[in-house]
Order: sequence, then structure tokens, then C-alpha cells
Amino acid sequence: MILPTMVRRIKPDLYLLTIFSMVVLASFLPVSGAPAHWLSLLTKVLVGGTFFLHGARLPREAVVAGFRHWRLHVLVLAATYVLFPVITVGLAALPPMLSPPALASGLIFLGCLPSTVQSSITFTVIARGNVAAAVAAASASNIIGVFLTPVLVGLLLHAQGSVSPGAIQSIILQLLAPFIAGQLLRPLIGGWVERHKRVTTLFDRSGILLIVYVAFSGAVTAGIWAMLGVADLLRLLLLCAVLLAIVLFTTRLVAQRLGFSTEDEAAIMFCGSKKSLAAGVPMAAILFPPAAAGLILLPIMVFHQIQLMACAVIASAYARREIDLTPAPTAA
Repeated sequence: MILPTMVRRIKPDLYLLTIFSMVVLASFLPVSGAPAHWLSLLTKVLVGGTFFLHGARLPREAVVAGFRHWRLHVLVLAATYVLFPVITVGLAALPPMLSPPALASGLIFLGCLPSTVQSSITFTVIARGNVAAAVAAASASNIIGVFLTPVLVGLLLHAQGSVSPGAIQSIILQLLAPFIAGQLLRPLIGGWVERHKRVTTLFDRSGILLIVYVAFSGAVTAGIWAMLGVADLLRLLLLCAVLLAIVLFTTRLVAQRLGFSTEDEAAIMFCGSKKSLAAGVPMAAILFPPAAAGLILLPIMVFHQIQLMACAVIASAYARREIDLTPAPTAA
């Protein structure tokens, strides 16, 4: 009974497969010239719309209410914006035989991204964890990430010259301004956004697909597949798996040592180990030139699928309580 359940949980994300299909399409039919220019302008509009909807969706009330559980949120934010960047910088600095140099910036970018909202909450629900805390932690991570992720990326990748010169202005115009506008207008449009989730989700996902296609078209034109081989992709897969394993182990261990309940521990693990593909794709389109954005996005695309598969299994184990989740005793 356990094995079939795990097999059902471990399945590819269909939307992620669609994103990978955009990579395949761009590899064989890359857009270039004038069409690429106009599509690039369209992606800028879609990025602004995406972050406007992010702002309109995220409930400030949940974040404010969650501040009473501040220890949990500090731990999640520390995992997202301290532990992840430290590990990814270390992985990127490994010898070329272990870590492909062409993917180093992408690994670091992955480490700087905010947590997911939907999957973090979903897995916490499956695990019978502290759902209210997960909502607050994931929402806070995304709100802070709009401001903090570009700063971290600029600091960690500035020496490599990976961030385009006009990135700061683009961040303000295409990320911060729409996001803040969405938050300010949430009392007026929040209800409409909630009632039309299918429409807004279609807008988000269509925009991300177009951004991926344009980004990888630029990368293919710049010779991405001449820089990467099958061995590089296999090493990336291994690096992402190691990264997730380290974060999951560390967040669980620290949560136990600090005496958190099993329910809180589940929320900490699932919120602290996730990285948002939905936020990463439009951010990459703004922060990096098209020729670099394709390489930058590969690590988060691979990591996203691994985190879904691994956390599905872990959430099922939490729900059945078939693994030892009792917090270790702490000193008085």
C-alpha cells in the first residue's frame, strides 16, 4: 500500500513539463530579430502584470497575524535568504568537474529566490502541519523577496557582471511598483482576483511560458547548447538534489533542536526548502540579458521538479507519522 501511494505522489508537474517544452521549442525554433524585440517588450508588460497580481493575492492579514509566531518565521526566512545563498555560492565555487561554470550564476540566482506560496501550503496541509503559520511564512517570504532577492542577486553576482546595468530601474518599474500597486488595491480588487483564479492563473502561466521561450531563444542564439552537454545537465541534477537534501535536513534538525512541535516543524521544512519558479522566471527576465537568462533559469527549473517530488513523499510520511518526527529534547 505504501509503495503505490508514493508512486502516485512522485509524478512530474505537468505545467513544468510545458515549460520544458518551451525550452525544446526555442532550441529548434528560436525567435530572433524584430519579432524577438517585440516579444521582449510584451514580456515586460506581462512581468508587471504578474507582480501586480502577486501583490493583489498575498494576504497582508495572514502575515500580520503570523507575527505572533515570529520564531518560526525567522527560521523560515533564514533558510530562504541566508542558508540557501550560502550553500549555492559554495556549490557554484566547486571545481568545474563537479559544478559546471556556465551554470554557476543560475545556482546562485536559485539560492536568492523567495519561497513558494501554493506548494508550501499544500504540502503543509497534506502533512497535517501548522497551516496558518505556513500561509503567513510563505506570504512573508514572497513579499520580502520582491525587495530582497534583487539585492542579494546584485551583491552576489555583481563581480561576475551577470546583472544588466539597467536592472535597478527595471526592478522598480516592473517589480516593485506593480507589486505595491497590487497590495494597495487589494481591498478593492482582492475579491475579484480570488473569484477569477482560473483567469489570473492562466495569465500568470501564459506569461511565464512566453518569458521562458524568449529567454531560451536568446540563449540558443548565443550558443547555450554549445556550452552545455548531457554531463553538465546530470551534474546540475545532482547538485540540485544535494542542495535540497541539505536544506531539508538542516531545517528539520534546527526545528527539533529549538523545540518546535511536529506541526510547526512541517511548516518550517516545507516553507524553508522551497524556491519559487513563478517568481524566478519574471525576475530573471528583468535582471539578466536574454542571452544569459536561459542559462540562469535552468537550475530553478530542475530544482522546482525535484522539490515537488521529494516533498510529496515527505508530506505523506508526516501525514502517516511513519517517521520519527518527535523533537529532540532541548536544554532547559
